[in-house]
Amino acid sequence: MSTTVAEEKGTPSSIQNSLSQRKETPITFERPKGWRGIYYHPVTQLMVLGFVCFLCPGMLNALTGLGGGGQVNATTSANSTCVLNSTYAVFGFFFGTVNNMIGAKRTLVLGTLGYVLYIGSFLATKIHPGVSGAGDFVVFSSAILGVTAAFLWTAQGSLMLSYATEAQKGIYIGIFLAIYNLGAVVGSAVFFGQNFHLTDNSVGNGVYIGFMILTIMGIGVSMLMGDPEKMIRTDGTKVFIARRSSWKSKICGTWVAIVTDPLILLLFPMFFASNWFYTWQFNDYNFALFNLRAQALNNLVSGLSQIFGSVLIGGLVLDQKRLRRRTRAFTGWFVLLAMTFIVHIWSYFYQRTYTRWAILPYSRKIDIYDSEYPAHIWLMIFYGLLDAMWQTTAMWLIGAMSNDINKLAIFSGFYHSIQTAGTAGAWRMDAIGMPYMTILLSAWGLLVGSLVLAFPMIYLRVKDHTAVGDETLIQLGEPASKVETEVEAI
Repeated sequence: MSTTVAEEKGTPSSIQNSLSQRKETPITFERPKGWRGIYYHPVTQLMVLGFVCFLCPGMLNALTGLGGGGQVNATTSANSTCVLNSTYAVFGFFFGTVNNMIGAKRTLVLGTLGYVLYIGSFLATKIHPGVSGAGDFVVFSSAILGVTAAFLWTAQGSLMLSYATEAQKGIYIGIFLAIYNLGAVVGSAVFFGQNFHLTDNSVGNGVYIGFMILTIMGIGVSMLMGDPEKMIRTDGTKVFIARRSSWKSKICGTWVAIVTDPLILLLFPMFFASNWFYTWQFNDYNFALFNLRAQALNNLVSGLSQIFGSVLIGGLVLDQKRLRRRTRAFTGWFVLLAMTFIVHIWSYFYQRTYTRWAILPYSRKIDIYDSEYPAHIWLMIFYGLLDAMWQTTAMWLIGAMSNDINKLAIFSGFYHSIQTAGTAGAWRMDAIGMPYMTILLSAWGLLVGSLVLAFPMIYLRVKDHTAVGDETLIQLGEPASKVETEVEAI
């Protein structure tokens, strides 16, 4: 059975209006049975996708969480992270086009290839710390990873959001983030176990080797992903994969996605701010105040709280069946606003007691047995909750705008590109020695300001159900009389 094909004449805007006004009956398909049905079940594929990110960017997060990538000197790590995110920001903005041309599975596999090189560069620097150009190798590998990570996260966003029905998007995002964040949890747990009896600030070679092995496994797991064209959602509707013969039409799709849905621009500040606070959390708080085993334990509990936070807001708030979708959207917004103020007021009172140049009243780095440690670790837990809730809500808002995998690939590219641009700016501030307080206040201001700008987008754009017109990404560059658009109302 084929999906509905609509042929329209006229301009892209007239086609879009026509599609928006047309009432379509959802076309459903029978799901496969047996092992094939299990393999091609959306939750199964979501879990495979989660484990890909568990093994690749999850290990990267575990390494980043050590502060300075596990190096005593955090400057090289800050510079490399800045380069990584800058490269990602440039390529990620346009890689939704590449994803739609070569397919999400190929895009995902390509995206896993840079993580081994990046972690290996830290190992090489650790083994040969005095070799000239060792730091340059880390920065070079960061640039390569920036390109490949843009592939991975673009594919991830389009697959995760398109495989879920409208009623499942919050919990699907929560499940994915729980598995993904488990990577950082496992990495931190292993690192904590290996270094429990150490109070210095050095990382053994075995930590880097272990991370490298896991990222290699991630490449293999990515090849286990099923073909998106064969995916049938739990309600029987198929995932629509547009077929376009030219790169021209795909490139135009990026522009068309903005022109036909300009309110996505109001979410750009929210994307930009989403990882900005990582710099203060990991380098200017965790690395600055705590010894190595305390850093590892902090990362462990932060990762666990992220798992809890993503499932909590995704399943209990954003997918709450007793509430309209618009009500859920506003509820998520208020939760984020409250968490932002709680976390940053708390951080501000700690930050007032020390600076980049004077870690006072801390005469030495805090250990897990110190009396002040319990209060400080709770802040890391709340940072994990805020992080997970912010990422889940931002992705859910994107998913509320469309169910079309092609449009979601472009929006996902926007999200991660702009997110990493913000991350690059924050890490650069740290690399050049900006005051800790300045970095903290900038994160606080960006988070609050981005929520203010997102509010009218939620009010104007989030509907209780996705309209047919929102499902269709009309491509410029195609003859108007030959535009073929598969319409699938969810």
